Amino acid sequence: MGVGIYFRETRPQFLLLTPACFSIGVGTAAWVNGGLGALGWGYVIIAFVGALCAHIATNVLNDYFDYTSGLDLKTKPTPFSGGSGILPRGLMSSQAALVLGLAALGLTVGVGIFFWAVRGWGILPLGIVGILLVFFYSPWVTKRPILCLIAPGLGFGPLMVMGTHFVLTGRYDGVALLASLVPGFLVSNLLLLNQFPDVEADASVNRRHIPILFGRGPSAWLYAALAVGAYLVVVLAWVLGYFPAWTLIALVTLLIALMTVKGVIQNADNIKKLVPYLGQNVIYTLATPLLLGIGFMVS
Repeated sequence: MGVGIYFRETRPQFLLLTPACFSIGVGTAAWVNGGLGALGWGYVIIAFVGALCAHIATNVLNDYFDYTSGLDLKTKPTPFSGGSGILPRGLMSSQAALVLGLAALGLTVGVGIFFWAVRGWGILPLGIVGILLVFFYSPWVTKRPILCLIAPGLGFGPLMVMGTHFVLTGRYDGVALLASLVPGFLVSNLLLLNQFPDVEADASVNRRHIPILFGRGPSAWLYAALAVGAYLVVVLAWVLGYFPAWTLIALVTLLIALMTVKGVIQNADNIKKLVPYLGQNVIYTLATPLLLGIGFMVS
């Protein structure tokens, strides 16, 4: 089993979400500290490694639990849902995936301990919640509909953005909390929409998320509300003076978001026609946080 299989098991195409969301924490830290030059770039690199390892751990452990529960053998994968396919095809053993996931989680814990030593106890609440979310997402969180909805956004929104902001500045600021709501809404929406193709398979292994509980049609309207909410946060925060004007570049993706929302509502129960909108969902979910982070950095 070569290194390439381990790399593919991390689902690298989805790891782009980490730098997109991480950039917001760097941007808010630069904004309150007076510029990018005021940041400790060694800390930026270490924090990014921790965030990336947390995402890798989430992907791999999710694959492990989905395979051992039998879910992967019942799912019809799309390019955006249904797991990596590595374990069902026998390209890697479940034990190897578990070791890889735990190793990535261990590196995340190591980074957290480092920042605990240099920044103090303030990082612990976010760190502990983050570790619990990573490990218990598939076996526990996915059986609790509301928690399953908010957990992805919590991880890539408040936990990642505010955690990054804290380790770079040594304090929490309201601007970071507000900015974290944007990836919070969008990433929860990303996972919400990706659950649409897997409703029947997920229900067969006793998962309980929003599309299972309420159906795809009503879930599509929830998807629309969260998508619009992400952009409203940017506009309102700017109007109220919390965000600089440059952060409005995040609105560049609004048109594709609205087109995606329309397509999701119209095709919620037609998975074949829905798949292209899953792709559009990924595009604006990646681009919007990145643009927001850039907006803070250049202000």
